[in-house]
Amino acid sequence: MNINEVIKAYLNSVKLSRSANTFRTYNNAMNLFQEVLEAHELKPDSTKIEQLTEDAIVWMANALKDFSSATEQVYITATIGFYEYIAGENLAQINLPRVRLLVKQRTRRQGIRLPQFPKSDIEIVLDYAEKLSSKPFENETERLINLRDRAFLITLADTGLRVHEACNLRRGDMDWHESRAIVIGKGNKEAVLRFSKRAIKAIQDYLNARAELDGRGGRPLASLPVFARHDKAAGKRIKPISTTTGRAIVNERVKECIGYEAVGTITPHSFRHYFVTTILGSSGNLKLAQVLARHTNIAVTQRYSHLADDELDKQYQEIFDNS
Repeated sequence: MNINEVIKAYLNSVKLSRSANTFRTYNNAMNLFQEVLEAHELKPDSTKIEQLTEDAIVWMANALKDFSSATEQVYITATIGFYEYIAGENLAQINLPRVRLLVKQRTRRQGIRLPQFPKSDIEIVLDYAEKLSSKPFENETERLINLRDRAFLITLADTGLRVHEACNLRRGDMDWHESRAIVIGKGNKEAVLRFSKRAIKAIQDYLNARAELDGRGGRPLASLPVFARHDKAAGKRIKPISTTTGRAIVNERVKECIGYEAVGTITPHSFRHYFVTTILGSSGNLKLAQVLARHTNIAVTQRYSHLADDELDKQYQEIFDNS
């Protein structure tokens, strides 16, 4: 097999096992890798895979110096994956430890990425979400969508749920008396999730309005999703929303209350950032924020601490500017 043929086979394996976004990124990385090989007079469409050496990853690393650090990291990861694929399929003799050593020596260290999100805009969205329960509607479906979206947005902000966790939430997961739920989170770990009073009220308002639909299907209520689809394809069936729908809810409501130009600046994960910084800003307790956000490593939570420094700024100004 020549290098191009192996790249195609590798990308096919990525397409089957990874998300569409990951596949596109890896495809872009492999396109650049092919250009790099050609620049070093190694033609991918005619050179046999056995002739590819570990040195090519050094060429790739050098070509990525003008790219952002984040792009460099993901493209290098894709290229390492290609070498691992070659070794795993026994297509050529590859020294994987040398590949990783060369990467370590030639690539930039990835710095701490500080989460960025428009906090004030999120608060505008949440204020708008609160008012969706009284928004005029033309039919019952539109009313249900308004109540669902209100509950969904408030829940994201007040619980720190990841979008897929919110989509997978079932009525049977909820403990209404304790305002808690049991969720299966990142890494397939079970965790206790706490709900604010406004989140519980928004969810109950939505589920109460949905009661007739929930009762028609004959399924146990505990098995039904908390956040359901209300599109024509779902019909009268109670089906959970997908992560794509979750993102669409955020985009649509952001567009309505802030404007089209703000779409994309707030994502479902932005509400998780908001959740962590709200805890830190109110309590200053890093360990509390870590536990409530379900971060395995406290270093992840520490990335948010710089965003909770408003009070420090205020006190600094009072000390030095008012003296």
